[in-house]
Amino acid sequence: MKKIVLKIGGMTCSACSSGLEKYLNKQAGVKNANVNLVLSIATIEYENISKKTIEIYIKEAGFESLGEFKGIDDVETNKSDKVKLIFLGILILFVMYISMGHMLNLPDIPFVNHNYPVILASIMLLAAFIFLWYGYDILKNGIKNLLHKMPNMDTLVMFSVLFSFIYSLYGYINIIFGAKDYLGNLYFESTCMVIYFIKLGRFIEDISKNKTKDAIKKLVTITPKTATIKMKSKEKIVSIDEIKKEDLLICKPGDKIAVDGIVESGKTYVDESFITGESIPVLKEKGSKVIAGSISYDGYIEYRAKKIGKESTISEIVKMVIEATNTKSKIQKLADKISGYFVPIILIISVLTFVIQMIYGLPIEKALIHMVTVLVVACPCALGLAVPLVVVVSNGLCAKKGLFLRNSETLEKARNIDTVVFDKTGTLTFGKLNIFQFYNYSKYNDDNLLNIVANIEKKSSHPISTAFMIGKKLEVRNFKTLSGIGIYGKINKNEYYLGNDKLLTKLKIKNHNIKDYDYLVRNGCSIIYIVENKSVIGLLGVRDIIRTNIKDVIHKFYNNNIEVIMLTGDNEVTAKIIANELGIRKVIANVLPKDKAKHIKQLTENGKKVIMVGDGINDAPALVNATIGISVNDGTDVAMDSADVILMNNDINNIIDLIAISKQSYKVIKQNLFWAFFYNICMIPIAMGLFSNIGISMTPMFGSIAMIFSSLTVVLNSLRFGKVKNEND
Repeated sequence: MKKIVLKIGGMTCSACSSGLEKYLNKQAGVKNANVNLVLSIATIEYENISKKTIEIYIKEAGFESLGEFKGIDDVETNKSDKVKLIFLGILILFVMYISMGHMLNLPDIPFVNHNYPVILASIMLLAAFIFLWYGYDILKNGIKNLLHKMPNMDTLVMFSVLFSFIYSLYGYINIIFGAKDYLGNLYFESTCMVIYFIKLGRFIEDISKNKTKDAIKKLVTITPKTATIKMKSKEKIVSIDEIKKEDLLICKPGDKIAVDGIVESGKTYVDESFITGESIPVLKEKGSKVIAGSISYDGYIEYRAKKIGKESTISEIVKMVIEATNTKSKIQKLADKISGYFVPIILIISVLTFVIQMIYGLPIEKALIHMVTVLVVACPCALGLAVPLVVVVSNGLCAKKGLFLRNSETLEKARNIDTVVFDKTGTLTFGKLNIFQFYNYSKYNDDNLLNIVANIEKKSSHPISTAFMIGKKLEVRNFKTLSGIGIYGKINKNEYYLGNDKLLTKLKIKNHNIKDYDYLVRNGCSIIYIVENKSVIGLLGVRDIIRTNIKDVIHKFYNNNIEVIMLTGDNEVTAKIIANELGIRKVIANVLPKDKAKHIKQLTENGKKVIMVGDGINDAPALVNATIGISVNDGTDVAMDSADVILMNNDINNIIDLIAISKQSYKVIKQNLFWAFFYNICMIPIAMGLFSNIGISMTPMFGSIAMIFSSLTVVLNSLRFGKVKNEND
């Protein structure tokens, strides 16, 4: 199955996005489609069809494919739009003055007043034509979406504008033929005002929506546009697109790392806070991995390009954040479903308003005004923006803290978490092990035996391998991992096993060194038996370094009524020593990687909402079975499909931030939905004229202004959420 993300043109409200999504999901070859209104993109999973076919589907639905989505553009509001709004704003004031100035006893403009009905009506007609031209895209989209059986906000505006214009045109013709009384039945100003205020509202809304993308935009602009390549003894500045894998690049003090790579020579401290959220400079020297966008403080390094373009860490992160904002939670799917029915319902209400009022004997112009006002005042935009705007802001906040979410459902689930399960090594600890005690029972001296162990361990990806340094390099053959037990390798003619006490059971070897073993266990060590040709020749105790702030974090979980469990493959005595030191009350020890998933599944089946925190490789099955799987990461490999969240800076404290952001975002979403529904519940009856008898009524002009405020309330409330969280950082 293939996946493509396309930029979509012509979407103006949630009825557009939900309509397009529904249409695409019905088409042959499309397996799943998600349409994002805020980012104006569609993520489509498909098979047995081409990209061209998908673009044809989009065109058939009444929208336009603007090509493959490559990243968040640093969009600035078009200056020509500002100029048009200013110019037409002046024209609107003029139209309002000549059409309604007499109501306020304002001075008449010579020859352009109610004493000269033909001139006044003609000027107003000309102004209406100007605004119809200005709002041509709205009218076109409204008609197009109606023909495609996907009416949207533009359809409502189109009907309201054309009805008021055609009725006014009828009055204008009568005025030309001498019927001056029809001057009071002209609503050309309504045509002008509705279009102007809709355009003004969208202009302001676009500016606000772009602010919600700021965090993602910053990620896109992190990497430099140029880099310095070392070619023999020369240096050459090239564009970022010219860099190839294995090119040798140079980074000087103050420069940015151009691509992901590995340091070949030199030493420097770099700022990686843009990706990890950690402000402390990180030392980079020979063998260190560097990330594109990192800033070198004070040193000079030469590094080899390893990941370029779409493979880079930043590209992976941007892709992950975009996909997270494009997936839909249950509450967003519900809001989209309601939006899909909203426009047809409003069209029916507006027609019924007109028909019923005509039946009750109201003048046609009043019935028409009420119908037009209903069309204008109804606002599916606020309903459609209520959820996706908050999702974009929330993902931006999470990204700033080094939390990268794979989908928006994770954000919805996090607020209900009541249990956090930690793997020990590399999660609660740094995964940087040191040899605590070494017992040598072999014919080799200590250095030679440790060198054998180091050569075999370096073939492994297990964190224990970091505790050993190779002296003399030895050829290790037939290397293999014994899951949950240890590793195997052959050096010369000897077979070596390194592992825990399960290894002795597997090989049917008896442990004759109980005292040494007990001493290591009492000191919280992970135990490694060294076996040569099925004889124990050594015993190693390695200890990990506990993360500096982990005790405080565990305490915070308990304070938030969240149970903490340590799930580890270590023996029970060792595990409990670490757990007691950290204040963890529940420990499940001696667990094989494949059995971790069973424990997580059992917790979820018992009704627990579980976060599993692990390394994303050995713990993959457990991560998948958890309510939310979080992978602790070293900041360079973000392609771990088993995790819902990648914790780039390894700071467990940010898991509490994730839960807090989730709770706050859900609160803001509920506020947004309340205001969207409350607005429509209040405004539509007024627009229908149900309260005219007590002096409460509304014109299309005020309806369009009220609709703008409805959308802006939702947008600004979403932005306020982002600002509040930033202040708490």
